[in-house]
Amino acid sequence: MNARTFTITLPEKAIDAIKRRVEAGQYASTDDAMLAAVDALLDAESENERRIDAVRQRVRKSLDDPRPSLNSAEIRTHLNRLYGQHRG
Repeated sequence: MNARTFTITLPEKAIDAIKRRVEAGQYASTDDAMLAAVDALLDAESENERRIDAVRQRVRKSLDDPRPSLNSAEIRTHLNRLYGQHRG
């Protein structure tokens, strides 16, 4: 793996948390801890993007649905039924 030096400034609380984890043996070094943090950030961003894409697809599918829209009374009835099912 190619590596480059990248200097960052962190609050003391974050530095202490990283050092505690390294000292506890959760990570071999601060570099490993920071790499894990970056990996977690990238994973979270990917998951968020996946969820946003899923919502966009559902919205597009809904907009493209040829069935008639529900009026407010029909929506309220439907939501009340769903709520009743959820409550048991």
